[in-house]
Amino acid sequence: PIPDPYIEEKRQRIVLEGDVPSPTNPPSGCNFRTRCPQVMDICAVEDPEWKNVGTPEKEHWVACHLY
Repeated sequence: PIPDPYIEEKRQRIVLEGDVPSPTNPPSGCNFRTRCPQVMDICAVEDPEWKNVGTPEKEHWVACHLY
């Protein structure tokens, strides 16, 4: 797709605070749990499964226990 500067300008960005986990010693469970504002207890124990939260026509895949 061709980038649209107007859409990009209005797009809400999510900034993850904190330090990026070590790639040689990643945290248990979800790799984003140490920086996620929506972290839950299950995030420390279990990797989230990939889920399509979009539509069959326009897929949007996430790996998060919220969905």
